[in-house]
Order: sequence, then structure tokens, then C-alpha cells
Amino acid sequence: MVEMHLLTVNVDFHYDPFYALGVFTSFHRFMQAYRPEQDIASIFDGLCKALQDDPQRYRHDSERLQTLANRSSVEDIMSWLEQTSSIADFNDLQQAAAAIAHNANFKYSRLFAIGLFTLLEATDATLVKDEAKLLEALKRICSALNLSLDKVQKDLELYRSNLEKMAQAQIVMEDVLKAERKKREDRERAKATASSGTPADLTEPKEEATPGS
Repeated sequence: MVEMHLLTVNVDFHYDPFYALGVFTSFHRFMQAYRPEQDIASIFDGLCKALQDDPQRYRHDSERLQTLANRSSVEDIMSWLEQTSSIADFNDLQQAAAAIAHNANFKYSRLFAIGLFTLLEATDATLVKDEAKLLEALKRICSALNLSLDKVQKDLELYRSNLEKMAQAQIVMEDVLKAERKKREDRERAKATASSGTPADLTEPKEEATPGS
């Protein structure tokens, strides 16, 4: 929210679909472990409305870029961003990319970079796991949109590192919850045994001593 606020009050900042995809994706990935899950949508709405923005605009543009990715190959996306080919039904999004490329005062942000990364990931999930292929794709994108490759790489490294930390934290939290659940069950079992008046060590019959033992 802080980063979004700082961007919105910047005179050079202009909303665009790639930024929207970055906001939508990063929010939902970092909120994966939030419970109750049904509150996540309303929290996202509140986040956008707090910044006097329309959450539906973010959802709509994110969904369209996801649809574009699902219909396209990586090469299709590359040439589309480079303005050397077009894709039916997505000309307005391509024009948004062209406007970014030709805007000398374009306000770059980490959320924008995350949007581009998400577009690549949705197009080909294996590509973003191959560092060499990812670097080549980022070089072409940065060249097409007149972005700093160094900035994009650093921001995406931080983003991916944070995702890994979140995943590890979730595993630890799940282990803690399982341990707490077991302790609670053990206490409840002990309480039930005590209330029945039967000591836990008398629940199993003892063998009778044989004569002469």
C-alpha cells in the first residue's frame, strides 16, 4: 500500500495494465496463507479504494493480460511488445506498451516489473525457471520498453527471494499449527480421561500373578 501510494502521488506516474497485473499478482501471492480466505477479496478492494482507485479495473486488466498469455507463445509476447506483430483483441494493451516505450518520463516501479514477470510466467512457467532464458527474455522486453535491465533484474530477484521466504515461512507455520493441534488433542484426551474417573494407567487390564510366582 505504501509503494502504491508513493507512486500515485508522483507526477510522472500513470496507471497501466502491466502495473495492475503486478499489484494484483503480488497481493494475492503474499496473501496466500491469510485466513479466512474469503476476506482476501474485500481486503484487496479496501486497498485500492483507500488509494481512491477502482479494484475492478485492476482485476479486469489483470485477467486480460492473463488471457493474452494463455493464448500466446513467448515469441508472440516478445514481438507483440516490440510492436513487430499484433494479437487480435489486445490492440489497446499493445498501445499501452507502446506509450510506455515512448514516454521519456515513464515512472518505473517494482510492481510494474512484477507485472512483466507474471506475463512471462503465465505464458511459459518453465521459462522463468531457466535463468538463461529468463535473462534473454528480460533483455528483449527492456529493450522494447526502454527500461533499465539492471533495475528490472534487481527488483525481480528481490520479489522471487521474498516469495521463497514466504513459502518457507508457510511450511514452518503449518508445522507449528500441527504441533499445537496435537497438544490440544492430547490435553482434551487427558481431560476426558480425568472426567471419566478412570486413571490413564488403569485403562489396560493387568495380568494376574500366577501361583508360586
